[in-house]
Amino acid sequence: MSESLTLTHRNWRKSLSFFSGLGMIASSVLTVRHFYLANYPQSIFKGSFCDINSFFNCDSSAYSSIAQFFGVPLGYFGLVIGFLVALGVLFPSVSMEKTNKSISLMNALGVVGLFFYSVFITESLCLLCMGYYVFSLLSFALFWKYGWRGEKPGWWGKFLSFSLKHILVFALITAAGAYSFHLYTDAKKKAMTGGVAAQVVREYHTLEKVPNPSLISPFWTSKATEKFEKAPIHMVVYADFMCPDCLYLYQQLKRLKKEYKGKMNIAFQFFPLDAPCNRVVDKDFHPGSCELSYIAAHDPDKFKQIHQEIFENFKKAHSKEWRLKLARKYGLEEALTDKKTQRLVKRIIETGTEYEKTSDKYTHGIRSTPTMIINNRMIIGTLPYAHLKAIFDSLLRGEKQPEKRRFIERWIDYR
Repeated sequence: MSESLTLTHRNWRKSLSFFSGLGMIASSVLTVRHFYLANYPQSIFKGSFCDINSFFNCDSSAYSSIAQFFGVPLGYFGLVIGFLVALGVLFPSVSMEKTNKSISLMNALGVVGLFFYSVFITESLCLLCMGYYVFSLLSFALFWKYGWRGEKPGWWGKFLSFSLKHILVFALITAAGAYSFHLYTDAKKKAMTGGVAAQVVREYHTLEKVPNPSLISPFWTSKATEKFEKAPIHMVVYADFMCPDCLYLYQQLKRLKKEYKGKMNIAFQFFPLDAPCNRVVDKDFHPGSCELSYIAAHDPDKFKQIHQEIFENFKKAHSKEWRLKLARKYGLEEALTDKKTQRLVKRIIETGTEYEKTSDKYTHGIRSTPTMIINNRMIIGTLPYAHLKAIFDSLLRGEKQPEKRRFIERWIDYR
């Protein structure tokens, strides 16, 4: 018999192949779950945070343009491949092994492509995706070394001697599952503006009110009234120019500011997660974000333009050379060493200590970005456009949370 990975009875290679399939399944399930939690949260209180720093984080992957394909999370296809690998061990056959071997090659090439896309295009790396990459390459290595070899020479015999019948069956099953995910994603989108949005609004109005910071940043990205609290919608946004979730929030607010023009005051409260200027962090999560804060804060008249330029060039802003070019472009080279600017930014950052601690691990009440205070109610993290819009609409309608009732009595007399 030709050398085989799965047809040999009880060997470590067969067990390792099954393990790699299970690993691919587990990683894919977690990736798909994170995709939906990040993009379609069910409530204010059930967000999804998987960030270690600006490079190692899962949100950038979940929000990226390749996270889904026509509403189908990319992780679904990994789930199918992992299932086929595990199935090939449980029900081994020559045609199954040859087909899985061919699929493992395509999967490995896709994994390498995704890795380079993440590192060089999104400039981040999802740890959940990394798990899938590792198990995929392990599976490929096993098929490469021990998988069934066809009679034909070269690559065709080694990797592409698959069973057309199996490929067609797997393709049909995958397409059916993909269509189901497409429908599910579509339903999630519709729910965002329906029942889920209504639930988020109810949750928002149950939040305890908190005071505005003692120093509201003079750097506003939207201005409707001279006095901050006089606008129907007023937001204090603690944010970091290098925070991926802050970029996501920036994109949502960019749309909303047009819709609610003349009704919103938004104060950008500097909170760079960078140790040189923020004592809430014990290491540089986002090196360079202090510099960006100084550049943006040095000249109030140029703040809005600089704020926009930084977020519109989010990836470039991680480069020290780009930051220096930005400072020179606006004639703000002195901002990086100006003591008055540094004191102002530090004073704004320190307002984060004025809030009750949300974690014993941190000295600040405000300890992560973004943190929004919308009409004196605090939301830690991001919300999608539909949820923010629903909250804003409820504020404009003047809605308030109704008083709690002991019970609801609803009956019909059929007599």
